[in-house]
Amino acid sequence: ELSSTPSAKAFVGRALRETGAALKQASGAEIFTRHRPNMIFNGTKPFKTNDTFVAPSSSIIGDVTNWDESSVWYGAVVRADSGHPITIGFSSNVQDRAVINTLPASVDTMQSGFPPICHVGHYVSVGAGSVLVSCTVEDLVDIGEKCTIMEGAIVESNTILEPGTVVPAYARIPSGQKWGGNPAKFVGNLTDQEKADIKDKAEKIHLQASEHLLEFLPIGSNYVHLEELEQKGAGATQG
Repeated sequence: ELSSTPSAKAFVGRALRETGAALKQASGAEIFTRHRPNMIFNGTKPFKTNDTFVAPSSSIIGDVTNWDESSVWYGAVVRADSGHPITIGFSSNVQDRAVINTLPASVDTMQSGFPPICHVGHYVSVGAGSVLVSCTVEDLVDIGEKCTIMEGAIVESNTILEPGTVVPAYARIPSGQKWGGNPAKFVGNLTDQEKADIKDKAEKIHLQASEHLLEFLPIGSNYVHLEELEQKGAGATQG
């Protein structure tokens, strides 16, 4: 009766499709999926290392460089399609549904005199749902959920932005401080423990990303679960 339910049929059908995809990949055939996490744009391919985790539902487009141990999580978009590069530093993470992009190609230089690139330093956590546009985030920064950092803004090292913080264009957040609100306002100075927690958080997210990296297979994993169910079923029948 269980095998006749719609959910069971859907599961078995998907598992069979993924089994076929696994066999094709093993034979050397190239597998095409509906979604491409890494997308070439105007001849420029995103760069990532072997230990960079890019979630299958994320999008990294164009001139993007992902340093070692960085991670881009589910639904996140890192879009460098306007000729201005984006860099994500060592052991930094772009969490679920966050968006990082740059100003349009028509803008060669910002009002600050610098090019409209977007730089995310090392050990930076970009909170879920946050938006970064052509800004500079130095090392060891914890950006809370749903923050916005506009073009030309500079967030210095050892800084915490509370969830929902909006950093206006060309604003500067000094090192060693916590800011929050819309627009961002000074909240207080960071303690030594709070500074240490910034790096610890980034490292913990990297470890979690490593687990996702090991679990993810380009052809899916449902066929593995199906094999396990078949083995359990065979064992029960034999017993």
